[in-house]
Amino acid sequence: MITVIPFEDLGGAQLGWLDAKHHFSFADYHDPDRMGVGVLRVWNDDTIQPHTGFDPHPHRDMEIITYVRSGAISHQDNLGNKGVTRAGDVQVMSAGTGIVHSEMNEGDEPTTLFQIWIHTDARGHEPRWDARQFPKDPVTDSLPVLASGDPETDGGLMIHQDAKILGGRLAAGTAVTYDVADGRGAYLVVSEGAVEINGQPAGHRAGVTITAEGALTITATEDAEVVLADVPLER
Repeated sequence: MITVIPFEDLGGAQLGWLDAKHHFSFADYHDPDRMGVGVLRVWNDDTIQPHTGFDPHPHRDMEIITYVRSGAISHQDNLGNKGVTRAGDVQVMSAGTGIVHSEMNEGDEPTTLFQIWIHTDARGHEPRWDARQFPKDPVTDSLPVLASGDPETDGGLMIHQDAKILGGRLAAGTAVTYDVADGRGAYLVVSEGAVEINGQPAGHRAGVTITAEGALTITATEDAEVVLADVPLER
């Protein structure tokens, strides 16, 4: 089953410094039919105004993946990690036993990003932070893995869950394939452009829930960029 949620139908909040669109229930936005896909709990599409951001705050026992679409975000945490994740880069924070962090837009232009939260496979992991580049050249045949519970096999950054985050750019008219195994689901967001998933259209910044579908063919109907989470349906 493939269900497309257009961008304009997403929940959200406008806080002045932050324009947030929520693919699933989050904070003051609640929809009992939009509580995530399996272990995928949060997918926020955020626009952060210049010289603002998320002040220091705590998390625990969650895998938090951030893909910066434009601008940059400066990370700092109580473990001593500091780094700037720029447009086209991905960062992973394993909150584990507890971490306090800030994410700030220190630039002069808005920063746009996806923030993805995945339930960890167990409580009490050691907290950590890491970052890498998103593939910038158009891909063919398959989407690169950006984060995985098995990075030695899949590549990408390590997360504590049997899940994968994949993503890449597609030139108009090209297609990639992907198999969603039994007992798993996927969630795809069209970061740029427009695509078809098994013939079903999805436009710019739309979200697509995929369950019990098996083989997927993702075709770019214009130059596009997609990010996909492949996750267990059972926690």
